[in-house]
Amino acid sequence: MAENKTKATKASVAEFIAAVPDAAKRADAKTLVKMMQAATGEKARMWGPSIVGFGSRHYVYESGREGDMPVVAFSPRKPAIVLYIGAVGDPQLARLGKHTTGKGCLYVKTLADVDVKVLDRLIANAVKRGK
Repeated sequence: MAENKTKATKASVAEFIAAVPDAAKRADAKTLVKMMQAATGEKARMWGPSIVGFGSRHYVYESGREGDMPVVAFSPRKPAIVLYIGAVGDPQLARLGKHTTGKGCLYVKTLADVDVKVLDRLIANAVKRGK
């Protein structure tokens, strides 16, 4: 069975965020670190080269594949900030503001486009589900 590519690393979160080229995304990343750290009580860690994660949980699929992943995480990518908070299908998304969803991710261009209080509740819900 293939080994998971995304694993917790010892890379510096501060250095990763400082290297984000877009100033607005860099500021949003700093805000998300504070929000997710407050929600989880965990310090930020890099998962792979570009995901900032908080906490860790073990999963096992029916196929037998298993691994570890952060409880909540984000990645400040060029087109949008990707939030790994398992919010797809959550009714609160209707009140979030401008966003899109993927298979298991939430995408926002900037935190200014969303209601940060709703996002904070979505993150808190993800933490409750993930612990």
